Amino acid sequence: MRKAIILLLGCLTGAYCSKDYTNQRVCRFRTGDVGEVRRKVGKYTEAPVDIWTRNPEFVDVRVPASLVDRLEGCEVMIDDLQETIAQTYPDPATQPFLPFNDNSQSQVPEVRPLDLTSSLKATNDIFFSQFRDLETIYTWLDLMQLTFPDLVKIELVGQTFEGRDMKALHISAQNQNLNPDKKTIIITGGVHAREWIGVSTACYFISRLLAGYGVNKRETRYLDRLDFLIVPVFNPDGYVYTWSHDRLWRKNRQQTFYPRCFGIDIDHSFDFQWTGAQDFPCSEDYSGEAPFEALESESWNNYISEAKKEYTVHGYLDLHSYSQEVLYPYAYSCDALPRDLENLLELSYGLAKAIRRKSGKMYHVLSSCEDRGSDLTPGLGSGSALDYMYHHRAHWGVQLKLRDTGNHGFLLPPKFITPVGKETYGALKYFCDFILNPDL
Repeated sequence: MRKAIILLLGCLTGAYCSKDYTNQRVCRFRTGDVGEVRRKVGKYTEAPVDIWTRNPEFVDVRVPASLVDRLEGCEVMIDDLQETIAQTYPDPATQPFLPFNDNSQSQVPEVRPLDLTSSLKATNDIFFSQFRDLETIYTWLDLMQLTFPDLVKIELVGQTFEGRDMKALHISAQNQNLNPDKKTIIITGGVHAREWIGVSTACYFISRLLAGYGVNKRETRYLDRLDFLIVPVFNPDGYVYTWSHDRLWRKNRQQTFYPRCFGIDIDHSFDFQWTGAQDFPCSEDYSGEAPFEALESESWNNYISEAKKEYTVHGYLDLHSYSQEVLYPYAYSCDALPRDLENLLELSYGLAKAIRRKSGKMYHVLSSCEDRGSDLTPGLGSGSALDYMYHHRAHWGVQLKLRDTGNHGFLLPPKFITPVGKETYGALKYFCDFILNPDL
C-alpha cells in the first residue's frame, strides 16, 4: 500500500504516472493453446485480451478481477496488479542517479586511474539499485563513453515516430591483430516496452564488460577478439510511455490506420516470414500493414545492413521477459529446422547451464516456435527479430526470456536487477567462449 501511495504522489508531482490497474489480476491457464484462452476470456469482454506469456504448458493473461470466478481453470498469479506495478517504480524519496557534478555536464568525475574501478562500481551500484527512465539511461551511456573513450562509441541507429533517438553502444578494443574480421556480438533489450528487466540487463552487460577490460583476463580477451553492439532500449517511445502513462504498454507508439489505436509490435515487424496475421491495430501483437513498418525495425535493418555491413555478426542475443527460457530459431514455424541444429542446441543448453551454475535458476530450452504458439496457430511467430537476425546476419542467435516464472511476471521489483544481471552475464560469457572456440 505504501508503494501505491508513493506512485500516486509521483504522478501528482510529475515524476511518473501510470494507468490504473486496480481490480485487475493476472491468471494462469494450464494449456498451451492461446486461442482457447482468448476465446474463454473473450466470452465476457470485448476488450483486447492481454496475453502476458505463453508456452507449451500454460498461458498467463491479465483479466478483470470480476471475471476470475467465472473463468474455468483460472489460477491467480498476481492478485493485486496495481500494487505490483507500484513496486517497480523508484521511490521518489530515494537519491536520484546523478553521475555528473553540478559544475560540468561533459566531464568524467575526477578520479585517479587507480580509483577508476572502485569509482565506477560505486556509480553502478547506485544505477542498478532501481529501474531507470530513458533520460537517465542515456545519461549513463554518455558516462560510459566519457569514462572509456578508447572502448566506447555511442552510435545513432535511427529515430522513432515521436522523434527520440534510438542508440547503440559500440564496444571495441579496436584490436586489428586479434579481431581482423570484426567478429561481433549484438545484444538488444526492451523491444517490448514493459519488459524493463531486459533493459537493465543489457546495461548490466555493458558495465561488466567495460569494468573488466584490462583488469580481468576473460573480459580483456573478449573485447580484444570481439566487437559488441548493444541496444539497451530498442523501443524508446514505448519505454517512455511505460513511465509516463501505462506501465504495461508493449508496442511502440506509432500511428496506425485506426486513429484510436497506437503502436506496432516491433517483434512482428521484421521482413522474414512476415505474414501480417495480427491485423487488428488495437491488438498487442499488431504487426502493421507491411514488413518494416515499425520505424525501429526499419532503422535497425538500415543500420546493420549499411552502417555495419562489414562486420561479421557471430552472435545475436535478444533479451526479453518473462518465463526463464532460452529460445532458439525459428519462431515462425516448428517445421523449419535451423541450420547446424546440433551446435545451436549445444549453445542454448550451455547458456542455460551457465545460468544454473551461477544462481541455481532453471532456464528451459525450447524452440521459439513453441514459445510463440506457432505450432498451434500459424502466424504468431512471424516477423520476429530473432528469426530475421539469424537468417540474414547472425551465425548464432538466441533469445533469453528472463526472470521470473510468473509470481511477478513483467513486474520484477528492483531488488532483482543485479541478481538477474549476474546470472545472465554468466550466460553471456559462455556465449563469448562458444564463439571464440576455434573448433566451431
